[in-house]
Amino acid sequence: MHFFKIILLVGLAHFLAISIASANSEITQAPLDKHQWSYDTDPYGSEAIINEKLIRHGGIWIKFKRVPRVDAKRNSWVELIHRLPATSLAGSQKIRLTYQCDIALIIKLSQLEYGKHGDQSYAHYQIELPPTNQWSTKEVDLKDFSRPKWTPASSTDYGLLPEHVDAIYLTPSMTDKDGGEAILQVRAIELIP
Repeated sequence: MHFFKIILLVGLAHFLAISIASANSEITQAPLDKHQWSYDTDPYGSEAIINEKLIRHGGIWIKFKRVPRVDAKRNSWVELIHRLPATSLAGSQKIRLTYQCDIALIIKLSQLEYGKHGDQSYAHYQIELPPTNQWSTKEVDLKDFSRPKWTPASSTDYGLLPEHVDAIYLTPSMTDKDGGEAILQVRAIELIP
């Protein structure tokens, strides 16, 4: 009987140690690096409002005000930008994001083929996350990203090439026609192999 109590206590201690380690690994997140984060808005009147600096108290709080599209050739935009620490998504299969956003949030992957040094269409691959007014952690698989419907037919679809993605853009989902306002908060972003 004494032998079984010892086995039970050892098993319970092992279970508690694993539970505590697991809980600590969920709570502990790499701090956001101020050198990897920035934001941008169009020159047509959209705004980004922050509290003194972009990263405060370990997280990001930013309010975007996006104006409606100006005309057929000039579209408005607002975006929170995460420059990748390893300069690409090579070796990554998923992105884990801890965020709050009062409207749906679009994660865009900036790929070299479509930007300033590519076809200049600014096409990209994206996925949409649901709105949340409390901290939420979502994991998205790179294979689930797709190109938006507005992508010009002249922009060749090379497929998502993780080694050519140099930044992740976070954009509250506002329409080109109406613009709008949204508050976005980010506590953590992780790349998962």
